[in-house]
Amino acid sequence: MIDKICTFLTNRIRKEMPEIDDEKAEVINYGLQNIVGEIPKIFLMLIIAYILGVFPLALFTFLALLPYKGSSGGFHLKTHLGCIIMTNLFYCGIPFIAQYIHIVPMVKYIIIAIIWMFGMAMITLYAPADTEDVPILAKKVRKKKKIVAYVTYTLGLLAAAVIQNDTISNILIIANFVQTLTITKLAYRLTNNKYGYEVYGNASAQNV
Repeated sequence: MIDKICTFLTNRIRKEMPEIDDEKAEVINYGLQNIVGEIPKIFLMLIIAYILGVFPLALFTFLALLPYKGSSGGFHLKTHLGCIIMTNLFYCGIPFIAQYIHIVPMVKYIIIAIIWMFGMAMITLYAPADTEDVPILAKKVRKKKKIVAYVTYTLGLLAAAVIQNDTISNILIIANFVQTLTITKLAYRLTNNKYGYEVYGNASAQNV
């Protein structure tokens, strides 16, 4: 249903703006997929966050991670229930847990450095991690998203290193690390996903 809505909206946009080529339309459709698909889950997540008493932290987690998540991609669960559970565990669970973690600065810096190196390697290998349903085939688009992923991931962890508030710092560390895990080959296998660029490799090769 969401796919049909986004395709319809993309086609309407192209009709109104004929200058939009296939590559730009792909980017628009991908963005619409993320926005339309996330709206109901976001509202439910914010309600649960309010009940748990972590509403501001959950909202911060969502906004702080949005640029990296949007550029790096990640697996999609097959059911709406699974997506709802995962969304709430991510945006409500991480802020809730982050409040109770206290790490001495030196250890925190070491952890951040290790997570940064791991993330840069995973971004190099897999980002942007698309899916069969929403493939990213154009090479230019993939290159741009990979660069944005490098930058936003690095900035997120740099912020975690300099921010003095332990809870905010912990949220940035954990959220960036968990998001990185969602783009890995192991995560895709465990959730029965396939990278769209692998499934549609021939089509991708034709886009330069």
